[in-house]
Amino acid sequence: MIREANDGDCINLAALSMDVWLQTYAIEGIRTESSTYVLSTFTEKYFKGVLREPNYRLFVYIDGVYLRGYTLVNLESQFESAENGFEIAKLYVHGPFQGNGIGRKLLSEVRARYGDRFWLYTWVRNKSIGFYKKNGFKEIGQYTFEFGSEMIENCVLGFGRT
Repeated sequence: MIREANDGDCINLAALSMDVWLQTYAIEGIRTESSTYVLSTFTEKYFKGVLREPNYRLFVYIDGVYLRGYTLVNLESQFESAENGFEIAKLYVHGPFQGNGIGRKLLSEVRARYGDRFWLYTWVRNKSIGFYKKNGFKEIGQYTFEFGSEMIENCVLGFGRT
């Protein structure tokens, strides 16, 4: 079942986020920068704050009592122009349940509620790029940021572009 997140979900959102982030980005091992980032960013307090931000929407995929995935949408964030739509800030699915249609269902929920022009960025080495391209995303740009002492290259993917 997909529904809007609530305060009771926030502790599980924090735990899932740490797990998915580390499995995705700490592929060479755990280091201080990664540990500091996940432990300071993905907190129950952070997610409770996000739920109160007017430009964010957070949807969870719940199976019984288990959080399997979520998507965080920023309706005001733009990449280069309003033509690219709003941002999918996060689309996280718990590792053992990836490949079961959860990400696709979460994206469908977002499209049904807010339209089909949106974008996201992801690390160029992220295995999810294949999922996004298979589901209609096209590469529309690059985004680089500094993480610790490294420059992290990301590709920007857009959906709903002609």
